[in-house]
Amino acid sequence: MSRWSNRRRKFREILAGDACVYPASVYDPISARIAEHIGYEMGMYAGSLASLAVLAAPDLILLTQTEYAQQAHRMGRASELPLFADADHGYGNALNVKRTVEELEFAGLAGLSIEDTNLPQPHGTGGKAALLSIEEGVGKMRAAVAGRSDPDMVIAGRTSAAQLTSIDDAIARSKAYVSAGVDAIFLVGVPSRGVLETIAAEISVPILLGGGARDMRDPAWLASHGVRFLLRGHHTFSASVQAIHDTMRALRDGVAPEEVTGTAPGDLMRAVTKADDYARQGKEWL
Repeated sequence: MSRWSNRRRKFREILAGDACVYPASVYDPISARIAEHIGYEMGMYAGSLASLAVLAAPDLILLTQTEYAQQAHRMGRASELPLFADADHGYGNALNVKRTVEELEFAGLAGLSIEDTNLPQPHGTGGKAALLSIEEGVGKMRAAVAGRSDPDMVIAGRTSAAQLTSIDDAIARSKAYVSAGVDAIFLVGVPSRGVLETIAAEISVPILLGGGARDMRDPAWLASHGVRFLLRGHHTFSASVQAIHDTMRALRDGVAPEEVTGTAPGDLMRAVTKADDYARQGKEWL
């Protein structure tokens, strides 16, 4: 049995269930550990946050596949939280997608998505997002499924067609990706309840949703339309940046260390670093 099997089965249970959960937005070992400590059902590891955490760079596909997989492995080692990764375009063509799935499966992820956006941004597009042809998207999905060796690992096809092209295109792409063997469809940029209802009525697999208008955030309503998780942004990273900035500024400005506010208390630090486990092991082995 793979050491990752339990967390993969837990994520499969979420997909097979009848509820919509909120993933924790995580990007490094300590954030994954905190999410597990709080009691989140799963974590979401986004390419945008990986770029910020590893390179301190914006989401421009500057991160390499190797760097992305290495960070995933660090989080998987630190936490039993089932992690779902947004693996962007799979770091190249369909052959690269297969390799990406192989590496991320080995890193311990519970699931991942491959999207059909034309990435990285081609020359002359001025930053305007565009989609690959359905045919190329299908090739990537087939390669992703072929790259999986553990059948418990989830492969999702991601598309922003509802925002970038049309509802009909979103439905056509979703159906094509399901036929290619993906386990779920990850929809991004769905503008309204009506659009989601229309698309969901045509999809036979669980739906994963990236954001949405305020009236689309009711988990019970989402669950009734097959949505199994709703990603609500990546506030954890920006909150961390603000906290570090304010703490450094206060200390630089002469605030006494004991007067700095907003720091984690000792019991929380011990819990999320598993300090008691290390202390016990030290007594036993040293």
